[in-house]
Amino acid sequence: MAIWGWANPSETFRMITSWNNDTILVKANNYSFWKTTIQTETAGGPHSIEFIGSRHIQLKNIMFGEVWICSGQSNMGYTANQGIDNGDEEIANANYPNIRIFNVPRVGANYPQQNCAGAWQECTPETMRSTSIVGYIFGKEIHKKLDVPVGLIVSAWGGTPAEVWVERERIIRNHEFDNFRYINYHTNWPSEPGATYNGMIAPLIPYGIAGAIWYQGESNCKTYPVYASMMKTLIENWRDNFKKDYPFYFVQIAPYNYGDEIHSELLREQQEITTKIVPKTGMVVITDLVDDIQQIHPTNKIPVGERLAKLALAENYKQNVGAYKSPTYKAMKIENGKIRISFNNVLTGLKCTGESSTKFMIAGSDKKFVQADAKIDGKTVIVSSKQVKNPVAVRFCFDNITLPDLFSNEGLPVAPFRTDNW
Repeated sequence: MAIWGWANPSETFRMITSWNNDTILVKANNYSFWKTTIQTETAGGPHSIEFIGSRHIQLKNIMFGEVWICSGQSNMGYTANQGIDNGDEEIANANYPNIRIFNVPRVGANYPQQNCAGAWQECTPETMRSTSIVGYIFGKEIHKKLDVPVGLIVSAWGGTPAEVWVERERIIRNHEFDNFRYINYHTNWPSEPGATYNGMIAPLIPYGIAGAIWYQGESNCKTYPVYASMMKTLIENWRDNFKKDYPFYFVQIAPYNYGDEIHSELLREQQEITTKIVPKTGMVVITDLVDDIQQIHPTNKIPVGERLAKLALAENYKQNVGAYKSPTYKAMKIENGKIRISFNNVLTGLKCTGESSTKFMIAGSDKKFVQADAKIDGKTVIVSSKQVKNPVAVRFCFDNITLPDLFSNEGLPVAPFRTDNW
């Protein structure tokens, strides 16, 4: 495990670890910085580390376990204090001393920073209420299932576009990104490439993390054509600098009434593409967890964290959690004036909230979409319309606001999709 800090210039000091009584001699450089690695034990604690030099410092109540970065925009930073469904009950029950929380202050910077203010806190009702509710629920589920300590590093800033979370050079040297730059200056968050990476991610490197969860995308809807490529760059950037090919799981943004100028369905499509072009990634679909399409912060946050946790438990920790992936579009086949749609991730079958789905659209070669009739046939759906004799394309919930009415038998929503590229 990497450990680092500062001392007097060129000072040599002793570091003693409680779990094996190992003594390590460490020397700071002429910038006063030092870094070394220590051998750790399996998950558990509490442990301590003693530093003996010009000062005598002891770090106590140290736990070994699974540490996850929780990053993105305001939907990741959203707290139980801000009003979520069943939030009071979650706050009251948040007594988990083996879950630790580190909230990274919202600070941007022009250059990578070595340090950030903040401190690890045990999870209590008081500390939980002011941290990411999605991150907390995720960590709680991991902790309960694996019975190990869990650390949550919450590094999120509402309104931020993805490019501020990437090293500046990786953005400015990519001409494709230059053509789709986030240019909406706002007084409440930075928009310059690399700003939050420098201030809120760089200080964490090379901490020994298990993975990252991410909830962001709303601010990139207008620049959707490069979002999958942007996220590939971001994930590779973080993995390179942490020197670990760790899992990266994210939330597909929810339906919201952006108006006519923004097409969030195209951003959602890019998010799904990200899972196909970047290894060890996964996406949870939350289109069904919205009560009000005029609210960009859905209040039904607890299932979001639970779905992320199931994804991590299944993919990263190889736990049996049942169905954990939403059905996604796989293929289409034209059959006698109808189109049969098949899906990935359908274990036992599909179900509809009504007699039949009303959220499919179908079109012929004229590209004019009309509402379609949809019939579930085993693990597929047959889509048709009397108005379209020779259909060539199908769409499902492919707009800003449409909520799904088609689910897997296990209750996970079918992800929005289109079969065309118009």
